Amino acid sequence: MSHTAHIRSHRKPRRSASTIAMRTGVAGGVLSTLAVAGASGAAHAAEPVTQTLELPTLTADLAAQVAQSADVTQQAAASYQLQAERDAAAAKAAKQAKADLAEAKKKAAEAKKKAEEAARKEAAERASRAAERTTLSASSDTGSSTGTGSSTSTSTSTSTATGSAAAVVSFVQAQVGKAYVSGATGPSAYDCSGLVQAAFKQVGISLPRVSQAQSTAGTQVGLDNLQPGDILYWGGAGSAYHVGVYVGGGMFVGAQNSSTGVVERPLSYDPPSGAVRVL
Repeated sequence: MSHTAHIRSHRKPRRSASTIAMRTGVAGGVLSTLAVAGASGAAHAAEPVTQTLELPTLTADLAAQVAQSADVTQQAAASYQLQAERDAAAAKAAKQAKADLAEAKKKAAEAKKKAEEAARKEAAERASRAAERTTLSASSDTGSSTGTGSSTSTSTSTSTATGSAAAVVSFVQAQVGKAYVSGATGPSAYDCSGLVQAAFKQVGISLPRVSQAQSTAGTQVGLDNLQPGDILYWGGAGSAYHVGVYVGGGMFVGAQNSSTGVVERPLSYDPPSGAVRVL
């Protein structure tokens, strides 16, 4: 026996093949597990990267939607504002139309009132002229009833007009039968104020051209106190529309119209409104 036989060998015993295989399988399994775990971890670690890459795209889409919504809101606001302005304009127009209608009604009422006043004034003037005609007629009847003396007196008042009055009367009577032409002042045709102006021009008196002014050219006299040569007027003093010359005997001469021309007529033919005396 060897002297070392009783000493246990320090070498490791040989492992069997089955033990090695088992250990190899366990190690492989562990490595496989680690590999799977690593792969899974890597997969989970990659997800935040994907989300980080998609975030800008989502943000841009949201911004576009917000901008589009803002545009729609702005357009709606503009539309509401335009509608409000239209409504305000319509309300203003309606208010103005109402005011205009009220003003038109007011003016119509004023015009109606003036027309009624003018009609009343005209009626009063007609009544006054009628009263004057009655007075003149009564005076004429009284003169006739007194016999020849009155008749001679009337004739004398006409025939004895002297001086300027006689010249005026003679001139207008000489124009009887001539034509009436608006704006004419003789010698072949006259209008009413043209005849009166021409007659007084014969005695050196310059009268205004139109009847309105001629009706206030002298002293107002009553129709019951007429003298030959007095200027008769129709209408208001200062607003007369016709004039003629009193020639005595209840007669006057005037350029009446285009149908009659210059005529001599009794006062009752067309009773005047008033008279003025310039001689």
